[in-house]
Amino acid sequence: MNIPRLFSEFKPSRLMRDEKPEQEKELPDIKRYCSLIDDAEGFRGVWEIVKDTVKASLGKHRKGMLLFLDDLPLHLGAYHQLGTNNIVLNRSLVNIVETVTKSKKLVNAFVYSILTHEYLHALGHVSEAEVRSLVYDISKQCFGEDHIVTELAEKTPWALLKGVPLHGLNVPKQPMELIKDLEKPNHGYIV
Repeated sequence: MNIPRLFSEFKPSRLMRDEKPEQEKELPDIKRYCSLIDDAEGFRGVWEIVKDTVKASLGKHRKGMLLFLDDLPLHLGAYHQLGTNNIVLNRSLVNIVETVTKSKKLVNAFVYSILTHEYLHALGHVSEAEVRSLVYDISKQCFGEDHIVTELAEKTPWALLKGVPLHGLNVPKQPMELIKDLEKPNHGYIV
């Protein structure tokens, strides 16, 4: 009986079959990703970086995702309902981060962390602990250990709001908003 042996590669929770090791992957260009996230314009700009870094790190991607903004409870950054292409991002929380930090770089890092987390759920990673670990791994690999994106992945995106009394804020509810043209079409015309 031929039973494949399993062995651990650095982390016991990530078991691989005892087969020939994969070819070494080319490491992501950390300086390029740092520059891209620091200068990204809006949700679409950050979203492109999310997809690119996940694909570079995990080799996974998914097309046709939709991003909605809604005013959610402030302890919730975003959510992805399994079986859908939708990610709903907490507009109120993003607005608070913009107001408190007054920094595009910090807002982009915050949005990146939240969207990467939800995108990994959309790719089929259900466990919160696994997703948090993957967000950290991807961030460290693509942005380096000292970038704010990696710091937020290691701590929590809410670290930017330390000292802000979120529980006392009353945020008015606005209608849910779809971010149009989130993903670039890969064709110029329809046949």
